Amino acid sequence: MKRQRFSINGNVLNVDIADNFFTRFRGLMLRKRLASGHGLLISPCSSVHMMFMRFAIDVVYLSKGYRILKIVRNLRPWIGVSMCSGAHSVLELNSGESERLNLKVNQTLKSL
Repeated sequence: MKRQRFSINGNVLNVDIADNFFTRFRGLMLRKRLASGHGLLISPCSSVHMMFMRFAIDVVYLSKGYRILKIVRNLRPWIGVSMCSGAHSVLELNSGESERLNLKVNQTLKSL
């Protein structure tokens, strides 16, 4: 899986990139957790489901230029569903990580 680093609010995020059928389909399903400062970027993607997930996540919807369009915090495993019309990609983080990173709508992730 490809990896990329992003910077936002003085923090660095290490992100795995899911950009083919298999990696997008698998997403975070069946994983136990993500490490702090790590995430999964699914592209293209404008909606997520939480089937077969073991932990809650924060979902950050992004434009093509990595501008934050919407943040859904604490999406619960098995029952959570979320979408954002117009989103190009989704950044999945551990629940609480978007708050720790002080993420806000209209901020932009910078590729390192």
